[in-house]
Amino acid sequence: MYLGRMLAVGSTNYGKFSAYRVSSRSFPNRATKGYDDRVSVIPREGFEKDIFKNPYIAYNCIKIVDDVAVVSNGSQTDIIAEKISSGMNIRDALGLTLLTMDYEKDDYKTPRIAGATSLTGDAYLGIVTHDTLIVEKVPDGKAAYIATYEHIKPKIVEFCAEDGDAAAEFILNGAGFAEFTNPVTSAAAFGKNSWSISTL
Repeated sequence: MYLGRMLAVGSTNYGKFSAYRVSSRSFPNRATKGYDDRVSVIPREGFEKDIFKNPYIAYNCIKIVDDVAVVSNGSQTDIIAEKISSGMNIRDALGLTLLTMDYEKDDYKTPRIAGATSLTGDAYLGIVTHDTLIVEKVPDGKAAYIATYEHIKPKIVEFCAEDGDAAAEFILNGAGFAEFTNPVTSAAAFGKNSWSISTL
């Protein structure tokens, strides 16, 4: 089953996390690149001109701000992070940004998905489609995921990862995720007292 881009947020037995996976049929030649406070989705070497074919394929998919790891499938990552940095709570930052930016205006009306996890507080998931806006809190101690296609409502999942590398691997190939087709790359922020960034 093809779900497109997907993300997961919440808790494991070892810490908090925000994880992201690129799955793509049209633009598979992409990679994730990690920095101290963010992860970017970029074209692989030799495919840089793909951004002129589709402006939505390169963006920051994870950004750390204060004690929160924001994750999304587009440029809304940065806007949500800015709202949180200015003092807005996670729920309102997700809801306002998704409502304002709306779904992507491509041939597929691709939904924007987003999530955020706080090391000291809550985790939320959100989505805006051409006819729906959802922002939901993930139950304490649980993890949930959402995707751009098919699974467009938050779903609780048993997310097995002890660190960032394992979280990035799990959303790409772990139980329940391996059945979803066209995997390309993944990334995760993971932490207990502070966040660390991992990419695959």
